[in-house]
Amino acid sequence: MMLMISEWLALFDPGFGVVRYITVRAIFAALTALVICLLVGPRLIRWLTAAKIGQSVRSDGPQSHLVKAGTPTMGGAMIIVAVSLSTLIWSDLTVRQVWVILFVTIGFGAIGWVDDYRKVVLANSVGLTAREKLVWQTLVAGAAVVTLYITASDRAEVELIIPFFKEAAIYMGWLFIPFAFLVVVGSSNAVNLTDGLDGLAILPSVMVAAGLGLIAYLAGHAIFAGYLGIPNIKGAGELTIFCSALVGAGLGFLWFNTYPAQVFMGDVGALSIGASLGAVAIMVRQELVLFIMGGIFVLEAVSVILQVGSFKLTGKRIFRMAPIHHHFELKGWPEPRIIVRFWIITVILVLVGLSTLKIR
Repeated sequence: MMLMISEWLALFDPGFGVVRYITVRAIFAALTALVICLLVGPRLIRWLTAAKIGQSVRSDGPQSHLVKAGTPTMGGAMIIVAVSLSTLIWSDLTVRQVWVILFVTIGFGAIGWVDDYRKVVLANSVGLTAREKLVWQTLVAGAAVVTLYITASDRAEVELIIPFFKEAAIYMGWLFIPFAFLVVVGSSNAVNLTDGLDGLAILPSVMVAAGLGLIAYLAGHAIFAGYLGIPNIKGAGELTIFCSALVGAGLGFLWFNTYPAQVFMGDVGALSIGASLGAVAIMVRQELVLFIMGGIFVLEAVSVILQVGSFKLTGKRIFRMAPIHHHFELKGWPEPRIIVRFWIITVILVLVGLSTLKIR
């Protein structure tokens, strides 16, 4: 929106032309989302508290979590609102990727909202059943990836890029659809599993979003993409605006979510953020780099899979409790130690992921 307004204003004052630069709009998008969260946060927390929309705590979980019972949840709604508004304000709305990422973000947010609403407001401990959740995730993710496949204008948009290898790309054809679907849904649920400690999921999400935002900028720039040997995807640069907005909104939410948390994001935030990261990775053709940068999310998801599989096959558990952050809690690690160490690991993994752009 601001891009169109600035182009009109530039007719009278060339100085407004600076808004056409993605870097400038990315900075303003991050600041806009940050300010929205900081302004909305206190009011939302007061409303959630008054409405008694509080987190329930598992009785078989770490005893230290009992004090968190009743803490306002569904705070992830502020992230979705802040990211969506900021993206609409600062993005080029003629670019199809902008609408696809907003559709995925809001769509998965709606799924999470219904799940949270049933659990917290209707006191239904199940929320959405696994089958119901998968059906709705399939509809949203399926619509997004099919749209990307149909509207792809270049072979590179449906190729699988192999990190660390120069010009190593596998043309997927129609297999792009199921592959991309798994990336979006898998990323969504992995972030959701990670969201179990104060700030544990949001800051790694911010770091990964920042990394993907940089890649999106480079992929959308013909000269940079050519120099690095990555696909030059038309319109990918505008995803930098979305990623910057997610960084700003994530930091704004962390202001209230840092230990001890005043509010939790709930499924409404976790499912949405995870899906959006997966969708961005798909559109910039760096799904395997997302796997590296989001290694903490992968670890959390794999720990659950291994735990369930081991128990069903042998009747024994590998970890004291899954996801794995609970395992460390039950070993006696203080919650802040687990959170900060997972943050540090994510910083390292994001840097490794970015290094794949040059090390080939």
